[in-house]
Amino acid sequence: MTDFTIKPLGPETWDLFAGLAERHNGVWGGCWCTWFHRGVGKDFKEDPAGPEGNREWKQALVQQGRAHAALVCADAVAVAWCQYGSPDELPHIYFRKEYEAELAELPRYRLTCIFVDKKYRRKGVATLAVQGALDLIAQAGGGLVEAYPHDLQGTRTSASYLYNGTRTLYEGLGFAYERPVGKKNCVMRRVVEPLDPLPET
Repeated sequence: MTDFTIKPLGPETWDLFAGLAERHNGVWGGCWCTWFHRGVGKDFKEDPAGPEGNREWKQALVQQGRAHAALVCADAVAVAWCQYGSPDELPHIYFRKEYEAELAELPRYRLTCIFVDKKYRRKGVATLAVQGALDLIAQAGGGLVEAYPHDLQGTRTSASYLYNGTRTLYEGLGFAYERPVGKKNCVMRRVVEPLDPLPET
């Protein structure tokens, strides 16, 4: 079994993230994991110009501390990530109008994108990525976390299309089912407790 480590996305780990994206042609048509960032205020681009524009925009967000993810690394190479952030940081979710019509309370964090290297799919790495994001959220103070996974209901789908994982994955990590959204997705929530500070010595 490969030994995996979790590293937060940041300026010092940008090359790890970029390497994974580059190995997969920028991910999902050159998105570079920017889709969920779109539409925040005047200083956020609505539609970056193509894959290279997406790459530059994502790197700028990372440099500014406005893009977060847990990177799963093996042998000094990133093999997966789970994107997370506040609703202000990640406003552009699928089925937004339907979601907002029944919304009672915004979460503190959203989990919006999971990507796994094609060589590591269906090996439990997506679960490691989500758990890594939850651990980083705990270190940042915890709070209500929301995800929008695919509710497959027993059907089998290519792992390459599961941009936010599955309902089963999140149930295994303590998330509760809230409601359906769209035809094949759902809203799931979990409260993450803040990580206790280390005792003083």
